[in-house]
Amino acid sequence: MYQVIARKYRPQTFQQVVNQEHVKQTLENAIAGGRVAHGYIFAGQRGTGKTTVARILAKSLNCHKGSTATPCLECPSCKEIAASSSMDVIEIDAASNRGIDDVRELRENVRYRPARDRYKVFIIDEAHQITDAAFNALLKTLEEPPEWVVFMLCTTEAHKIPATIASRCQNFTFQMVDFEHVVGHMRWICEQEGIEAEPDALSIIALAGDGSIRDSLSTLDQAIASFGKTLHAGEVRQLLGVVSSEVLDEVSGALVEQSPARMLELVEHLTAQGQNPQHFCRELARFFRNLLVARVVGADSRLIAATGEERRRLSALAPQFSEEDLTRYLQLVLNLYRDLQHAPHPRFHLEMGLLKLVHAGRLVSIEKALAAASGRPGPPPAPPAGPARPQGVVRSGTHAAAQPPPAAVQSTRPAAARGFHGRLVEALREQGEEFAADAVAHSTVDCAEGVVTIQAPADQQFLLETADRTLTQAAERLLGRRAQIRVTLAEQTNRPANVSPPRGASEATARALAHPQVERFRAAFGGQVREVRDLKET
Repeated sequence: MYQVIARKYRPQTFQQVVNQEHVKQTLENAIAGGRVAHGYIFAGQRGTGKTTVARILAKSLNCHKGSTATPCLECPSCKEIAASSSMDVIEIDAASNRGIDDVRELRENVRYRPARDRYKVFIIDEAHQITDAAFNALLKTLEEPPEWVVFMLCTTEAHKIPATIASRCQNFTFQMVDFEHVVGHMRWICEQEGIEAEPDALSIIALAGDGSIRDSLSTLDQAIASFGKTLHAGEVRQLLGVVSSEVLDEVSGALVEQSPARMLELVEHLTAQGQNPQHFCRELARFFRNLLVARVVGADSRLIAATGEERRRLSALAPQFSEEDLTRYLQLVLNLYRDLQHAPHPRFHLEMGLLKLVHAGRLVSIEKALAAASGRPGPPPAPPAGPARPQGVVRSGTHAAAQPPPAAVQSTRPAAARGFHGRLVEALREQGEEFAADAVAHSTVDCAEGVVTIQAPADQQFLLETADRTLTQAAERLLGRRAQIRVTLAEQTNRPANVSPPRGASEATARALAHPQVERFRAAFGGQVREVRDLKET
């Protein structure tokens, strides 16, 4: 009878377990030092090796050549444990044996010594499903078991294990297996089985496993059953229903062009292919997450689990989006994935969600809106040559403030002082931060021992304070060291006149209307303050 790959290549020793070095090292040291505990909790995602490690630990304790971290695998005890037929290693499925009567039977079994081996080991799978009453019945036995008993509780939901139980056991958390380790393990298995698999095909299978060795090997078995001894990336992607790179490129292209029509055509294409909207959103969320990481730390980062081809695509796409845009896209897609779980019309929700992505790319940060609304003089901007990204609009109070193109700002920018001040302005321009560069050009800049002090006019202070990260990056690039930005208010010669509070206004209202930031917002956006509430009195 055919034996599936996940069982055929199940690790039999600690050395064969993929990853989980912190667990293996601790258990090996405990066995070597004779400090084996009477209770263990192995917690972690499915398919990461919890039950496998429990069986290996049972072999190590009961091997006929003595307690050892490297069981012989040849003695009757090792063979029976591997075949799940040992009389002294009892495996219990708590999903179907979770009641108090089952635990009482277990307690009776604990009283008797092992039939042959050194220890009587109880491996309890899905331990979190044991009822509270059953846990309470097990508590005393688990706290003071006979010297020949070892309990191993395996669970995917450690938070459901009562604290009274967890405090009496040693707790080990199994990590998700690294992408590279999963791919390497499958490559080794393919060599043993005589399977020719493209590197990207194995990468796609590993991504589908999502950090679970067992899930990845089950998927590998499915692919071999479908395509035989040769696995191609395109065929595997189609088998698993993975969203193709062409579809993801279409999404990013629609966002760059700000094209709602292109997004709607994409939904029509996905619907015609029978693509599941929720599965598509999950893949799209992973794509935006990887794109964001590539934008922040580079596409070669180990934080990205991706094929070589996908890394190259991410490296090319990342510069076309800002971190703020990608963060916004990711949040919208996660919200869309949640909404699709109970959507009566999934296609309509998907269309609406993708159109929100397009419109989200048109938003303008508040500091840029304030700079745009400050009313700088200058000639009207010339129309841009060729297609350009639509300019964003921020609506506030009684009117909308449109973001002026960089050309308008450059036409009114005064010449900055030479030296560090001027180089900082140019560095900000190179980063595409035109408004921050303009604000710095209107300010006084001093630099000493890595501390950059910017004395800004009142109408520029808020913009510079909110652009602290951008300023720090530019300053560190110029100085070649860590820098600290300090923004202070310069002496004002043309400060806007204070707005007198209405007759009979409270002291809190008078203080609020006289605040410089309130004055600045009112000068930028207009409108009327109708009510002021003192939060200390609410």
